[in-house]
Amino acid sequence: MKINLLFGLVLLAVQSVSAETISIERIFQSPSLDGSAPKKLKLSPDGKYVTYIKGKDSDFERYDLWAYELASGENRLLFNADDLHTGNEALSDEEKARRERMRVFGSGIIDYHWSSDATALLFPLAGDAYYAKLSDIQAGDKKAKRLLNTSAFETDLRFSPKGNYISFIRNQNLYALNILTGKEKAITSEGGGNIKFGMAEFIAQEEMSRMTGYWWSPDERQIAFTKVDESPVEEITRSEIYADSIKVITQRYPSTGTSNVKIELGVANIESGNTQWVDMGEEEDRYLTRAKWMNDKVLSYQWQSRDQKTLMLQSFDTSTKQQKTLVTEKDQTWLNLHKDLRFLKASEQFVWASERDGFKHLYLYSNSGKLIRQLTQGKWVVNELVAIDEGRGLLYFTGRKDSPTEKYLYSVQINDEQNNIKRISKRDGYHSITASKDSTIYVDKYSTINSPPQVSLHKMNGDHITWLSENKVDKKHPLAAYQESWVEPEFGTIKAEDGTDLYYRIYKPKRLKGKYPVVVYTYGGPIAQVVTNRWAGNRGLLFQHLANKGYVVFSLDNRGSNYRGKAFENPIYQAMGDVEVRDQVTGVKFLRTLDFVDAERIGVYGHSYGGYMALMTMFKAGDYFKAGVSGAPVTDWLLYDTHYTERYMGHPNQVPDAYEASSVFPYAKDLKGPLLIYHGMADDNVLFKHSTKLYKHLQDEAIQFEVMDYPGKKHSIRGKKTGTHLYSTIVSFFDRHFDM
Repeated sequence: MKINLLFGLVLLAVQSVSAETISIERIFQSPSLDGSAPKKLKLSPDGKYVTYIKGKDSDFERYDLWAYELASGENRLLFNADDLHTGNEALSDEEKARRERMRVFGSGIIDYHWSSDATALLFPLAGDAYYAKLSDIQAGDKKAKRLLNTSAFETDLRFSPKGNYISFIRNQNLYALNILTGKEKAITSEGGGNIKFGMAEFIAQEEMSRMTGYWWSPDERQIAFTKVDESPVEEITRSEIYADSIKVITQRYPSTGTSNVKIELGVANIESGNTQWVDMGEEEDRYLTRAKWMNDKVLSYQWQSRDQKTLMLQSFDTSTKQQKTLVTEKDQTWLNLHKDLRFLKASEQFVWASERDGFKHLYLYSNSGKLIRQLTQGKWVVNELVAIDEGRGLLYFTGRKDSPTEKYLYSVQINDEQNNIKRISKRDGYHSITASKDSTIYVDKYSTINSPPQVSLHKMNGDHITWLSENKVDKKHPLAAYQESWVEPEFGTIKAEDGTDLYYRIYKPKRLKGKYPVVVYTYGGPIAQVVTNRWAGNRGLLFQHLANKGYVVFSLDNRGSNYRGKAFENPIYQAMGDVEVRDQVTGVKFLRTLDFVDAERIGVYGHSYGGYMALMTMFKAGDYFKAGVSGAPVTDWLLYDTHYTERYMGHPNQVPDAYEASSVFPYAKDLKGPLLIYHGMADDNVLFKHSTKLYKHLQDEAIQFEVMDYPGKKHSIRGKKTGTHLYSTIVSFFDRHFDM
């Protein structure tokens, strides 16, 4: 192996063929090999602009606000973050936690909002609010107006529906500011300590994908909000270990089986300031998952039972205080949440998603709660509802109708009782879609496992308008130098024990000769999927690096993972760490049938739930997995949070044996091969305690293992230098134990 330190490239001789290959150092260099694709893409409400944030050429974690104008076909920088704020952005603890939950990283302009009339933009920066009129921007004025300039760090900043106000959270209270007059109004004033108004609690953010706790009525006369009382939640003390200090954190963390927050739902009148509280019944031990206005006077909200087997969509008329149950969903295991509720203005109907027939599909209801018809059906799943063109009676959605490993944009006529579905996406692969408010154009972020993300603008019939980021792999592209050594993975299926198809992906070294070691990369848990025909980012580049070195890289989506229907997910119910391991063993048995695989050198690697899977496969199936790398693993589900864990495992007081069986500790004594565990020492999701508890257990059993922990790092273990170190550590581990 030759190493060219100047360019950070590894030159490998693979079966007598010398080719330029992707080194670990190169994976984390800027510009990124997958291109500087725009982020946070949004279409202006009038469909004239596509706005986005983009990293600076020198630092892809400092973002500016850009726009593409359809009329001129030009991209232009709207606001350079450094022109508005320089120096350190001292985030509040609440904002740090919120960004971690949102998986938002970096600084500068990380988010923004259009006014509903497309005349103004609003964005947070360094804890304050900046506002700019589009007419001023067009005139060349790059000086956004600073609407908030306080010592407090305001969060969850938004326009009101008609753009007359901005709303935000300050010191655990909800505020509105009149943009024209500059007058600020406190919607709530009693927040502080354990009481939070208009804020999403930890569980809502981390597990329900609900990042807010307030909702404006369409006419701006009312605002619904939550009141969260955290006092029932267990207070835990944890340590965040940094390079030169230890920070002791006292946190309200709802561990499995313990109490959740007490939550109330109120509606405030903006003019009078009066608040009415929604009667959600006597049962307090349940979840408020969603809220959305049906019209100016009627608020809908969704509540979910503690065991997550019942979900109810309710309506609350603020003028009469009358309530009505619109939809009730029930399941024998659990109900997955979604964001696919849309109210149709003209017809007084709404679209709703359900898995009642075993697969996630869309349904049409009247506003009174009467089911009109099922809009999509079949043994495939809808991903998300993208847009509704009420005038033409067309509904647009993304889904897996063509393949579970690919995602496309489709349309269906709302009034078509035959449910004739039309595929709009024209290229095979993976499409992520953002549609305009008037359903006339959409932005498509497209990729395949071999093609980095391309961002394009289309008419709703799929016709291409323009590229926003073509990112074509031509001679000038950073990936061009590696095309000779690029490994195109193969996709296929094998059968599980019960005959279910399991999808796999395999990378093989070029010009196979002899037998090769295998790294099985797994996640294995619910709400996730590994085997997709989609650009895999830095981890995909790591797989290329391993294949170039002479490894086979294999992934299989076991039962319990996503996008295959409820029956595919259900086997993990009250039995996590069982069927997933058996399916992964099925994958290894398949690998053993391949004449180029060395059965004695098959390893496993995963992070988070994948870290848990790495432990369980090493502990329970050591005859199949000879070495393992476990990143930020859950080790004991009693240490994880209520909403996630109880969804799949039930309440620990009711099924204690199931929790014992799903823990890694009963099986740790059976570890046979080398094991590396790594964890961020400031992880506030899968707490560092998970790993330290396992360290102690293995030490007490006199079982050898390896450790690489990262001071100050959270669950994602971010950072280019840190990423380089982590990937190098993983590869070095397998190299040492597989004699590479």
